[in-house]
Amino acid sequence: MTIDEKYMREAIRLAKKAALLGEVPIGCIIVYEEKIIGRGYNRRIVDKNVLSHAEIIAIKKACKKMGDWRLEGCTMYVTMEPCPMCAGAIVQARIPTVVIGCMNPKAGCAGSVLDMLHEDGFNHQAETRTGVLGEECSQMLKSFFKELRNKKAAALNQP
Repeated sequence: MTIDEKYMREAIRLAKKAALLGEVPIGCIIVYEEKIIGRGYNRRIVDKNVLSHAEIIAIKKACKKMGDWRLEGCTMYVTMEPCPMCAGAIVQARIPTVVIGCMNPKAGCAGSVLDMLHEDGFNHQAETRTGVLGEECSQMLKSFFKELRNKKAAALNQP
């Protein structure tokens, strides 16, 4: 198992916590000097807060641990490509490396819809590595949305 796979496994574990809460299963960890300093998983429904994305929660915890808003020298591991809000936070926090499980063709901003992490006009760009345990991350999301659709269909068919 590579180091990227080791840390992505932890992000997947967190994503599964989100799924148990009925949240989109996305997990994120931030590593500094081989130590996890921030963890997060989606909690928008539970927190009733649009900002409760896995990446934002992990960034907030990592900043507190580091005692700084800059997360230079850190690596983020996230199970799905960040959205525009999260990609913006990554740039603002100066995270140099982002490891992504699977891409998000509908809202991803690390290369799918936009590429905010490699925008020359910004004062920071992040190196990205994609597809780490990608099939597992993708399957977790597909299963979640399939189950959600089945529940909605069953609810519509109730007398």
